[in-house]
Amino acid sequence: MIHSARLLLSHGGVLWRVTRNELSARYAGSLMGTGWLIVQPLVVLVTYAVVYMYVFRVRVEGLSPLGYVLYVYAGLAPFLMTAEALSAGVTSVLSGKFVLGSGDFPLDLVPVKAVLMSQGSMFVGFALVVSGGLVTGTLTWTVLLFPFLWALYVMGLIGLAWILSLVYLVFRDLPYVIGLVLLVVMIASPIAYTPDMVPPALRPLIVMNPFAYVVTACQQILVAGRFPGTMHAIVLIGGSLGLFAAGGWFFSRAKGVLLDYA
Repeated sequence: MIHSARLLLSHGGVLWRVTRNELSARYAGSLMGTGWLIVQPLVVLVTYAVVYMYVFRVRVEGLSPLGYVLYVYAGLAPFLMTAEALSAGVTSVLSGKFVLGSGDFPLDLVPVKAVLMSQGSMFVGFALVVSGGLVTGTLTWTVLLFPFLWALYVMGLIGLAWILSLVYLVFRDLPYVIGLVLLVVMIASPIAYTPDMVPPALRPLIVMNPFAYVVTACQQILVAGRFPGTMHAIVLIGGSLGLFAAGGWFFSRAKGVLLDYA
């Protein structure tokens, strides 16, 4: 059996064209077209910033009001992207049954397409944080590391989407479970607060939360101008690559059995 990841190399061009065409088709007929890819996450990010700054009045030591907004954006953007990627990725195989038996676009690439189509939130958040850093003069060379972090995290999400998209075929309650998990993950991730603000008794929740490592890395690289610690980097790299490899292995071997439930 061919590991699903190998199809990314052999069918990369097809994947890119299908993803681009579906994005265009999604917004066909609307006045703004694909501009909604930018407007929707932008409105969400601005709303969160206003709520935390002027309603909750959260202040982080060492950060100016604008610096705090950038800090929130750097953590919220990957969460919005993750929520969209998993929501679409989980149901992608069932909704993409039309590609069964198609050699031009293998079924293995359907969850990958769902993850790629969810990158709008991350792109907008990254652009806003970089622009804000340029305005305030706080942008550092560490921003150059972000594309590598982004690519690693996307690989991990693809691996997770491969697994969950097949599990959904036999466990149709999975989207509801994922929705609850994402809610807990968001609260337990240092998006609008720093890890130092968490009481010692609750810090194990952050340590056990894999998404917290992604949030912290984004905030350190984009806003604080620091490189994540060695252990932090090991968790991110090992987790992303391991999940990508395991997800591709699982999908390539289990799709023939689990597709009977589709």
